[in-house]
Amino acid sequence: MLQQSIAEKVIYAALETGGDFAEIFVEDKKNSSLTMLGGAVEKAISGRDFGVGIRILKGEYSVYAYTNDASEDNLIRVARSAAQSIRSNPLGLSIDLRKSVIDNKHEIIVLPNTIEKNRKVEWMRRAHEAAKGYDPVIAQTSIFYLDNIQDILIANSEGLFMEDRRVYSRLGISAMAESGNEKESAFMGPGYFGGLEYMQNLDIEAYAKDVARSAKTILFADHAPSGNFPVVIDNAFGGVIFHEACGHGLESHAVSRGASIFADKLGESVASPLVTAYDDGTIPNTWGSVNNDDEGMPTQKNLLIENGVLKGYLIDKLGSRKMKMAPTGSGRRQSYLYAPTSRMNNTYIAPGDSKPEDIIANTELGIYAKHLDGGSVNPATSDYNFSISEGYMIRDGKIAEPIKGAALIGKGIDTLKKIDMVGNNLELGLGICGASSGNIPVTVGQPMIRVSELTVGGRGGN
Repeated sequence: MLQQSIAEKVIYAALETGGDFAEIFVEDKKNSSLTMLGGAVEKAISGRDFGVGIRILKGEYSVYAYTNDASEDNLIRVARSAAQSIRSNPLGLSIDLRKSVIDNKHEIIVLPNTIEKNRKVEWMRRAHEAAKGYDPVIAQTSIFYLDNIQDILIANSEGLFMEDRRVYSRLGISAMAESGNEKESAFMGPGYFGGLEYMQNLDIEAYAKDVARSAKTILFADHAPSGNFPVVIDNAFGGVIFHEACGHGLESHAVSRGASIFADKLGESVASPLVTAYDDGTIPNTWGSVNNDDEGMPTQKNLLIENGVLKGYLIDKLGSRKMKMAPTGSGRRQSYLYAPTSRMNNTYIAPGDSKPEDIIANTELGIYAKHLDGGSVNPATSDYNFSISEGYMIRDGKIAEPIKGAALIGKGIDTLKKIDMVGNNLELGLGICGASSGNIPVTVGQPMIRVSELTVGGRGGN
């Protein structure tokens, strides 16, 4: 992708005005996507993204530039242009790039570009037929399929020179249920970091039928009540609350600026003693995993909270300088267009000892959130607002009638402290997280948990 000798020249050019660190990120990504509406293919798009990003650090100051022209002369020109924002005495650093051997934890057997497009269309059609045939109230389906092969190269002034390949695939299934003037929809999007062997073995019909079931359930549900309730949040996508209301507040990008409620709280109790949480970029073939982060550091399993006590943050290279703490393999970016910053990989609350049925049975009156949807959060205060996409009332220790339109309102750090039961059924759910370094694949997760009291907003009365 880029000759070692050229990389060295570019790094030297980047350091000519006194920078103390320089980095090159080369990306060559092949993309493919298909969309289907009502069983008919509407779009089929394929493309290639190629570019080079150059970053220079001087202490806690950072400058970033990028280009699509990877010729030696142009890369040196871009590096020197970026370096003009740094005015200091050259440090005379010696660059000795040595190719790193990648510890590949993620097996890739079937590359996406070896599977014919009509085979992928057939997967989508199976999803459409299973969802549409679930019940007559399913009025419409929308299916997408995407895959990409991302080859990267990272070189820096500390001697790093590494190359890696990342392969992603995802199938998105949406179903809309309709009755009279009422319409409700549901979505599920399984995906993998790995070859298409995973997609080939996916139980597509089971996912599609579950999406249709959810849409039908929401359609005929009553509006949720409002008030303060115990709330049982199921596993997998329930973890979005921890991701948003806590995880972002543990990223060094926020912590180093004092823009997080978790700043300066290492060693303090920030959650219930039942809560232990990790961010782990090493889980094999999981959507949010990578071998090395986008700064070239191997990912690792980072302990964030242990028995309620804050144990660590997610730290990238620049955050490491600002916080005087070691990086954690958490520097991530969407593409060469973005400088890396601290981001999550696979973030989850660890399983506890309670059985899910016991959590429900021990809740006399409350809300059961089977699936959570999007929301908003302020990392500085951890105030959040999330909607329940599929929910139910709990009455007399049993899951009762479905409800819709419920919003969970609270403060993340308070919610963590109010968790009084943690299940043993950990599961991860995947998604895309957007932040200053772009949109990246992540997973969220947890076992079933119960929050002793949470404000619920709804239109169904008190």
